[in-house]
Amino acid sequence: MSATVLTTRALLLDMDGTLVNSDAVVERIWRGWAERHGLDGDEVMRVVHGRQGHASMALLLPDRPVEQNLADNARMLAAETADMDGVVEVPGAAAFLASLVGVPHALVTSADVALSTARMAAAGLPLTEVRITAESVGASKPDPEGFLKGAAELGVEPADCVVFEDSGAGIAAGRAAGMRVVGVGSRAGLYGPDVVVPDLTGVRVEAVGDGVVRLHVG
Repeated sequence: MSATVLTTRALLLDMDGTLVNSDAVVERIWRGWAERHGLDGDEVMRVVHGRQGHASMALLLPDRPVEQNLADNARMLAAETADMDGVVEVPGAAAFLASLVGVPHALVTSADVALSTARMAAAGLPLTEVRITAESVGASKPDPEGFLKGAAELGVEPADCVVFEDSGAGIAAGRAAGMRVVGVGSRAGLYGPDVVVPDLTGVRVEAVGDGVVRLHVG
């Protein structure tokens, strides 16, 4: 099958599930949380991917005060940051990031600075120069704020950006930002991105001049 070619000026990259496979940790931490709150673990896992923790909690425990969700979220972030067992790169992530030298790109993650720094290091991946983390935004994915901030920091119009995402919340955020979306992994295909790849080994980046980049995907 021939590759899909997308023309862009900047790439906005999610972290968990896109560059870093942290599913083992997320499953451990959030299934434990579900059990403590008497919730179905499978239902919780359907909600949490791509969102900030407090935003997931607001959906799962709608009657709980925001202040409790924020305090609980801080505890969860600390637990996740302390647990790097099983955190690895998504296949092809290191080579993909290396191919972006000279290409405007940013990390746009629902993790905070500490968690994103720890997970990228655990997966053996370099941190991007531009990072939009939980501290950077007032609203979690699926709100487009993070991707719009990433585009603004790079000085690129939203329509000229391509998002790489794995989750429903993240893909919806990219769409709401007016960006094209490459879905990474089996989860992504459920949410209608422009194109889906199993991992990052099938993505090739080609700078063609005048700030234009061609992405060969698939």
